[in-house]
Amino acid sequence: MGAFVIEGGCSLKGEIIPQGAKNEALQVICATLLTAEEITIHNIPNILDVNNLIQMLRDLGVKIKQIADHSYTFQATEVNTEYFLSDDFYKKSSALRGSVMLIGPTLARFKKAVLPKPGGDKIGRRRLDTHFLGLQKLGASFRYDEKYQCFHIEADALKGNYILLDEASITGTANLIMTAVLSEGHTTIYNAACEPYIQQLCHMLNRMGAAIGGIGSNLLTIVGVEKLVGCDHTLLPDMIEIGSFIGMAAMTASEITIKNVSYKNLGVIPDSFRRLGIKLEIKDDNIFIPAQDCYAIESFIDGSTLTISDAPWPGLTPDLLSVLLVVATQACGSILIHQKMFESRLFFVDKLIDMGARIILCDPHRATVIGNAKEYKLRAANLTSPDIRAGIALLIAAMSAEGTSTIHNIREIDRGYENIDKRLNELGARIVRL
Repeated sequence: MGAFVIEGGCSLKGEIIPQGAKNEALQVICATLLTAEEITIHNIPNILDVNNLIQMLRDLGVKIKQIADHSYTFQATEVNTEYFLSDDFYKKSSALRGSVMLIGPTLARFKKAVLPKPGGDKIGRRRLDTHFLGLQKLGASFRYDEKYQCFHIEADALKGNYILLDEASITGTANLIMTAVLSEGHTTIYNAACEPYIQQLCHMLNRMGAAIGGIGSNLLTIVGVEKLVGCDHTLLPDMIEIGSFIGMAAMTASEITIKNVSYKNLGVIPDSFRRLGIKLEIKDDNIFIPAQDCYAIESFIDGSTLTISDAPWPGLTPDLLSVLLVVATQACGSILIHQKMFESRLFFVDKLIDMGARIILCDPHRATVIGNAKEYKLRAANLTSPDIRAGIALLIAAMSAEGTSTIHNIREIDRGYENIDKRLNELGARIVRL
């Protein structure tokens, strides 16, 4: 699985460019199955989850060419739908959460799809009811295969309908959009997720000939079309990586500039770090973080302890709560972190407690952090990354700790962060990959 050996206490300095957005990449790559024409996608991150999805499309028969470091062309002229019944597909699909978004485009274009139990981070229950209920509204039927533990999804014809999502699921919204664009008639999706990833998917599909209205809101209207064409698309920078770099700068008292961040698409992320006392300066489309010896957490107006929680967009993405939590361990003041969406995502805090952090895990969803105010550093430790976001939080903790730490199972970090050790070492970090 590999490991990182991290020498703590190193200050960073310089400029770094964020990778393309992982979550957007998984969506738009699946969307290339909606047409037989060529699609070019730029700024694709070189990370495990994305590379595994690209290989799955190759195995399906999609013609894929890498035309530059982060640019690919996709042409799904001859898709072998029989591959969905192979053991190889079951194995690869069940190891990759993003594979769930293959349902929408394959159902829309080929009127059938297969879904093994998808993999991904072990952060609690991640139900698929939102996907299934919406697809049933469009005319799909489901059959569960006990032997292979997978769902077979079919539709003789897909017809638009009114769909009220039971939760604002990002992947559920993406799947329904990709199904509805080739369905007959009008589809309305209410309580839709409206993250920048979803907006980007909608803009790409419209360039392909789809008719999607209400982009950026939670009420999408879609008029189905008979076919889609090719297009060019460029991914946004990854907002989670940008937030991770802000956290690293604060924890290591470093001065760094994050370049080309697409600031207008970051939502409340910069202000969430400002509430922890971290100074940010916006210069053109760059974020400059000056070196700070200390930072103080705000209180609510009445003086009570600040609470930061995740919420559907334009609220705070749950993917950054692990980073905000670890940054708070060295702040002046206290904070309650409330992870509403996933009941297992805060369990990594026991590792931070072993490093000297003062954290009370109130229940599976809430943790109170009493900041050390940098009066003493975290201790080095032998750690294991349980998932992508906890992994990067532990890396940030190790970079700020006193002594040399080891993080095992770094495959979890590599799933979401491109060459993170090499890029941070160029700024002054000391990370060795084993």
